[in-house]
Amino acid sequence: MTNSEPGDELPAYAESVLDLTERIPPGQVMTYGDVAEYLGRGGPRQVGRVMALYGSGVPWWRVVRADGRPLPGHEHRALPEYRSEGTPLRLVGGEPRVDLRLARWDGTGAGQPRG
Repeated sequence: MTNSEPGDELPAYAESVLDLTERIPPGQVMTYGDVAEYLGRGGPRQVGRVMALYGSGVPWWRVVRADGRPLPGHEHRALPEYRSEGTPLRLVGGEPRVDLRLARWDGTGAGQPRG
């Protein structure tokens, strides 16, 4: 069996991304780039790839694009999660986005937003 077949252990990087995603407090978010920066390796695309392949079992909606938009194609699933968690949102061109100024988490403390 190769490392890419189902049933194998997660690659270490994927495990790190998913562990961090699970620690993001309700109502707060990190961008794909924030996750990579916090981990000190990879980049936004690598984080996105991990989330696409393995992220369904973690609060994936708490990792957003740098402009605060929910994952394209998954807005209908993300928006109810944001609303139920009290994630700060703002409208841009009539489209809801996470207000990163208020909702961004820096990975420290008990979920205090960046200021």
